[in-house]
Amino acid sequence: MGMGLATAGAAESLPDILALGTRRRRVIILGAGIAGLTAAYELGRKGYDCVILEASNRVGGRNLTLRHGDTVDEIGNPQLCRFDADPALYMNAGPARISALHTSVLGYCRDFGVALEPFINQNRNAWVQDEAIAGGSPVRIRECMADTRGFLAELTAKAFHSGRLDLPVEQSDAENVLEFLRIFGGLDADGHYDPNRRAIGYNADTTLPAPLREAHNLSELMRMHLWTQLINIEEAPYQAPTMLTPVGGMDNLVRGFLQHLSVPVRTGCEVTAITLRDSTVEIAYRGPDGLAREVGDFCLNSIPVHLIRGIAHNFDPEYAQAFDALEPGNLIKIGLQMRDRFWEREQIYGGMSWTTQDITQIWYPGHGIHAAKGVVLGAYVFGGDAAVRFELLTPAQRLEAAIAQAGKLHPRYHEYVENGVSVVWRRMRHLQGCAPVWTAAARARFFDTLRSPQGRHYMVGDQVSYAGGWQQGAMDSAWAAVRDIDARVRAEIA
Repeated sequence: MGMGLATAGAAESLPDILALGTRRRRVIILGAGIAGLTAAYELGRKGYDCVILEASNRVGGRNLTLRHGDTVDEIGNPQLCRFDADPALYMNAGPARISALHTSVLGYCRDFGVALEPFINQNRNAWVQDEAIAGGSPVRIRECMADTRGFLAELTAKAFHSGRLDLPVEQSDAENVLEFLRIFGGLDADGHYDPNRRAIGYNADTTLPAPLREAHNLSELMRMHLWTQLINIEEAPYQAPTMLTPVGGMDNLVRGFLQHLSVPVRTGCEVTAITLRDSTVEIAYRGPDGLAREVGDFCLNSIPVHLIRGIAHNFDPEYAQAFDALEPGNLIKIGLQMRDRFWEREQIYGGMSWTTQDITQIWYPGHGIHAAKGVVLGAYVFGGDAAVRFELLTPAQRLEAAIAQAGKLHPRYHEYVENGVSVVWRRMRHLQGCAPVWTAAARARFFDTLRSPQGRHYMVGDQVSYAGGWQQGAMDSAWAAVRDIDARVRAEIA
């Protein structure tokens, strides 16, 4: 039976699942991440007997918020989070933001009473540090964006005036086009870009005139490695404002699920074998009391696909090949507790700065404004060689490198750091990676196979969605499996 995958969802769009009443069905759910919790909640409230097996000693999967006293279960490098025991001092080591388009996530937050607040994704007062511009010194994002748009608008206007620009524009619309370019780029009456019409300097004493500034060189701007991210980040559907985040930490969503589940999660249960039968699925696992097994009518499996290679199974060879075709993503986050919110004195309230160095981004907390302290995301590394370099360092060396690199954006940065913690997802026990990397070839060959059931076994998680790395993908994959199970159960009962 084929299984469709939702492209978007909301609590209202979930089909009416048949309530079983006395007609019981047993579902084994492997993994208590967002996909597993979603499936357990939806099936449990319709009378399904759910067994939730989680390999680690915590619930949430990659939804991980670190606070005072929490441990980071990194293979070979266990860490203790030493943030102060203050509820405002935390780090979302996994998902940190929710897109307004992620209606499945927002629907559960609403239903569970999870309070939300705006997440500041881009702040034009933050910095960009790129060796191609200003000699590697930090530059305000607003200056880079204004100058890039201004110069390009001026060039376009000149070409338009000279008749050398072949545009599908009627002559009667020419003035409208030029007016648009004037507004878009901040051009003066003569069609020239003036940097002091946009992203101007400022004076703390508003009775004094703002200082004039020179525009950054267009050649430098075009050589910037980061200009596409700065210009385009808000154009991406999932990155467009307004974004949201749970008040007090993303794991409040996990708490919401736990408060509404009909059965507890069994932690410390590591799956050793998956065996498909004609009408059941058998799961062998090693739990706190030793070896055990569970038999269910269905199985929903959110174990990362690259880890299933080490689990005994009797899947079809074509299905099993998909496990070898995907490589786990390698994202890294480093959180640093600061004794002083120095960034607010730089007129930065939330948002992120960018750099071409390995740390890639620095995030400033949008909550706790004007408090004494704050936790800065001192690095957010999106894989590649930079992630490999950080992964090979000890936790102490990672902090040292992150602090040193941030010094190019904030010269006194090192003076404010009190402690820190790093999360290298490829080294996290029982996960060993983030959302898998789908190449075009792997997706074309294996995606439909992996998202379809094998007998009564379903793969779920953002790994089998088009929203890899987002909680929305995990939820929608669970909904797709639940819909398919519901259809099969209805047919069996009929």
